[in-house]
Amino acid sequence: MAKQITQYIARQRVRRAFDRAASTYDAAAVLQHEVCQRLLERLQCVKLDPRRILDAGTGTGEAIRPLQKMYRRADLVALDISEQMLQQAAKRASWFRPSVQVCADIEALPFADNSFDLVFSSLSMQWCNDPDAALQNFMRVLKPGGLLMFTSFGPDTLKELRASWQQVDAAVHVNQFIDMHDIGDALVRARFADPVMEAEVIRVQYEKVDGLLADLRAIGANVTASGHRRGLLTASSLQRLRDAYESCREAGRLPASYEIIYGHAWKSVEEKSPMEAGQVRVDFKTGR
Repeated sequence: MAKQITQYIARQRVRRAFDRAASTYDAAAVLQHEVCQRLLERLQCVKLDPRRILDAGTGTGEAIRPLQKMYRRADLVALDISEQMLQQAAKRASWFRPSVQVCADIEALPFADNSFDLVFSSLSMQWCNDPDAALQNFMRVLKPGGLLMFTSFGPDTLKELRASWQQVDAAVHVNQFIDMHDIGDALVRARFADPVMEAEVIRVQYEKVDGLLADLRAIGANVTASGHRRGLLTASSLQRLRDAYESCREAGRLPASYEIIYGHAWKSVEEKSPMEAGQVRVDFKTGR
């Protein structure tokens, strides 16, 4: 049974945050772009000839052009919850091979069953309140024999920021993230075949914690779970955060850790019974 994350992130708040961040996202999303590139590298190792691809949670479209170059015969649909992000993503596609833009939530995909040969999703699942629903939607829209490739954040993401805020107040300033093993269990529940999970930690260095906070605002990632008290960011609380984060300083820099979870799994050509699906083994690998 997957660990239950007791938080709720309002979808409207996520949409507004990413709409506001659309014009500033690319300049601040160094980590997000790097993770997307690493997921694309993993995809190159898979033998696949898709004719229809879903880029689920496309953001500003970092993966669009590489996917079009990798699969020149495929049609690509770029989906995101933010209309402003989709406007930025539309500029990424090749002018003679424009992608289809769809504004929707990955927990409720507006596509027919068996629509795509490949679902590619980089760093979008961490915004789901119900990851099971997202994975079940991915399974539903994949064709038999289709592939899901995704990344998400693990529980050690921004652990330094979370610990530092806990020294300032009791508010929720950093969301909780689901463990790799729990996502693997969710893949099994969704009846995916041959699931493989891998995790690694990437650390971004800052001179001051203010730089980290500015980057999180610039990419729209400063939306926290509702239903929790969030303290007002006063000059006093910000200074206390700075002081608390100083204990993390290494070689003159402040680290911000991101635990990156990579996963891929297939939609079986043959439908499995519930008992058979429950006996699927998840292959967990160590990070590089």
